[in-house]
Amino acid sequence: MAKKALAAAAAIAVAAIALSGCSSSGGNADNTIDGKPTGTITVLTNRTDLVSDGTFKKYAAEFNKPSPDVPVKFEGVNDYENSIKTRLNGSKYGDVLAIPAAVKPSQYKQFFEPLGKTSDYSSKFRYTAKSSFDGTQYGLSTGGNANGIVYNKKVWEEAGITTLPKSEEEWLADLKLIKDKTDAIPLYTNYKDGWPLSQGMGSLGAITDDPDASVHMAENPKPWTEGTDIYAIDSLLFDSVHEKLTEPDPLSTDWEGSKTKLGTGKIGAMVLGSWAVSQMQAAAVKAGASPDDIGYMAFPANVKGVQYATNDGDYSNAISKHSNAKAAAKAWITWFAEKSSYTEDQGMVSPVKSAPLPKNLTGLSDAGVKLIEPAPAPKGKESLLSDVANQAQIDIYGQVYRQKLVDIARGAADGTKDSYFAELNSKWSAAVKQLVK
Repeated sequence: MAKKALAAAAAIAVAAIALSGCSSSGGNADNTIDGKPTGTITVLTNRTDLVSDGTFKKYAAEFNKPSPDVPVKFEGVNDYENSIKTRLNGSKYGDVLAIPAAVKPSQYKQFFEPLGKTSDYSSKFRYTAKSSFDGTQYGLSTGGNANGIVYNKKVWEEAGITTLPKSEEEWLADLKLIKDKTDAIPLYTNYKDGWPLSQGMGSLGAITDDPDASVHMAENPKPWTEGTDIYAIDSLLFDSVHEKLTEPDPLSTDWEGSKTKLGTGKIGAMVLGSWAVSQMQAAAVKAGASPDDIGYMAFPANVKGVQYATNDGDYSNAISKHSNAKAAAKAWITWFAEKSSYTEDQGMVSPVKSAPLPKNLTGLSDAGVKLIEPAPAPKGKESLLSDVANQAQIDIYGQVYRQKLVDIARGAADGTKDSYFAELNSKWSAAVKQLVK
């Protein structure tokens, strides 16, 4: 899989890992992160595409110019979240790995080597709150993404759309124009692959301009109520499917194929993080289309006429507690965050605060969209959203409940939007009563 479900994908998972992580340092008393960077390291990554096409080898060659004594090996991991969750039960999970979303912040010390005080990193790096706990930093983000919708500009222009939507009503009207005036599928859900259905969660907070939306959702006994972020996110999906503005057969969708279809104008839009822009552009070029046809828009909502898009960190690289080359591992994750061309190549926001925004986000700035970064959760509430979701057995960052949402919307399952939202609220309310004090 080329990309995780949330980007990043990034987000808190519903189910936390129930493991007894060992705090072994590998048996070498001199093996500290502050030692001399030497020894071979293995880097585990969800970006299997960048392993197979040799991109990571190019990064390693650049890294080895200042750090020649650190050979770097890469392992691309399919189904990253589930695979790594299993491997964390043992000690063989590489030297550097992207922190799985299923690991609670309170569990970081069980599996990852502390880098130092968060205050020493937060002045220079973005997204430090995502991989820190109780003032200690455990990882550095590989980059960040805006959240919204990737679309084919040419398709929207052919449909006669000159202004991007700022509300669900405008969104549905635009998709109907695409359906009527072009041959493109207006919105592609990627139902079969599943994980893309969770990408809308990245816009949590953007609909209401609320940096604390995750905590507010966790404490709200009925979050699937009109006026909230999650209501808007799931309503957009349900209503788009219900109005027959998505792929005709969701059971046969294909993620890899969808990139080419969007790149060549056979699909109008997909709800994905801005990380997807570069992948769609690459697919367009490979198919003989123009990468300039790929655009990015904010979630169709506004607060007093102003649109917002969340800007959140993707996976964070961390050092395994079991690594025998911790100083070398630290050298890699620091170099990757500060010096590699990864974020530029992928059209992502650099984790370094002083770096400029990527070109693929100029469409947002041109439209007057304001970027907001989710606020760190208050102490003691770092995993509250995942705890409540887990207790309620609703995989808010997964695919199961949204696949049912799509099934109801397309008539393949019993119920209505209102009845399903009421069911979700009932489960959520019971969990809030147990966990929120």
